[in-house]
Amino acid sequence: MSIFICVITHGCHAGNFWHLTDMHWDPTYKLDDNPGLVCESSGNRPAGNAGEFGDYACDSPWHLINSSIYAMKDILPDPDFIVWTGDDTPHVPNEKLSEEAVLSIIGNLTQIIKQVFPDTKVYSALGNHDYHPKSQLPPVPNDIYYKVADMWQSWMDPASRNTFIRGGYYTEKLLNRAGYRMLVLNTNLYYDQNKVTLGMEDPAEQFGWADQVLTEAATNKEKVYIIGHVPPGFFEKKRSKLWFDPVFNDKFIQLIQKHHQVILGQFFGHHHTDSFRMFYSSDGSPIGTMFLSPSVTPWKTTLPGVVDGANNPGIRVFEYDTQTLLVKDVVTYYLNLTRANAARGQWEKEYRLTESFRVPDASPASMHHILDRVANDNCYLQKYYEFNSVSYDLTECNKDCRVDHVCAAREVDFYRYEHCLEKEVAICIYGGLLPVLTVALSLLLANQY
Repeated sequence: MSIFICVITHGCHAGNFWHLTDMHWDPTYKLDDNPGLVCESSGNRPAGNAGEFGDYACDSPWHLINSSIYAMKDILPDPDFIVWTGDDTPHVPNEKLSEEAVLSIIGNLTQIIKQVFPDTKVYSALGNHDYHPKSQLPPVPNDIYYKVADMWQSWMDPASRNTFIRGGYYTEKLLNRAGYRMLVLNTNLYYDQNKVTLGMEDPAEQFGWADQVLTEAATNKEKVYIIGHVPPGFFEKKRSKLWFDPVFNDKFIQLIQKHHQVILGQFFGHHHTDSFRMFYSSDGSPIGTMFLSPSVTPWKTTLPGVVDGANNPGIRVFEYDTQTLLVKDVVTYYLNLTRANAARGQWEKEYRLTESFRVPDASPASMHHILDRVANDNCYLQKYYEFNSVSYDLTECNKDCRVDHVCAAREVDFYRYEHCLEKEVAICIYGGLLPVLTVALSLLLANQY
């Protein structure tokens, strides 16, 4: 019987966990006869298709938040743990919020997760919207760090609370097991919109602390997962849109490259999209992957240059080997918002990574193969593109679109990203001209004989 069970679960060391990110609850969401009054987060944009589960112009109503958490319980009721990577408040101007409002929203979301998963360990990171004013998370103790630490006290060890209060980060043994570690980073300190940390060498001494933790992990033969909110590198939906201050971006890459042998996975949010980022050694070998999970909020970004940047709500299960921490598979579940509002939709599986991209697992080597296929096969490119918006944007990913997605996933380093753009744009131009030139040359030679 035990052999049969191991076969069914793809190995005797199979584990799984949820990744939940970017819920962005908008407490002002209210269905009304006037579509302009549906939610504060829509700004001046009409929310003409608003329904019980939300609208693409708005952040999440409570019904969508509630639905997502209970869908997690229905789909995978007993995960090993939950990763929650922040951004809880709505996209509204600072004057529409307050420190009290931010803490109230974080508190309500914390409470529903505890209510639905009372016995599940949660590793939670702050997002840039989990502070007031937004994105200005400081490198020193403050009232929000203290009060959020109180909310998350049942999820944290005492030592974790101490570093969280100091700078919004912490580390713990993963599931309290020797040899396995979770590193929770406050990468909002490195966000290029954070004026508080501008020009600092090592905000809250987090880089030095992380380097020490990872060095000790190597000494103790530990395997490590890293979670955070704002990722390094570039946004795939807007060319050359970076998130980190350039100095901090370099330091983050150096940290990962130095300690890649103990880092088995990185899990971030912020983009609201389904994507990933590769890390390579100096000789070009894939040494790490950062998985960017889609958001619960369907909110259509107002970032200039992004066309129709909404998404369907998404939640994600990671399957992993409990002995090695190798990520074995990624399964994304989503809610088609239009169908759900018409009472015809429910949370369903969107795709399984290994099935859709035909790889044996989600290791760095396999993710490198996926990127290679996306870069060179239009079928895989289009599949990746549709998954990127959680099956919201089904239009064709053209040549410019391909360049943006491929280079964002391939190069986290700023200089190498720009070089990738130049190279891939040249391939698009001259690759398209090559067949024409070949035919012309053939005709010319034919006429000479």
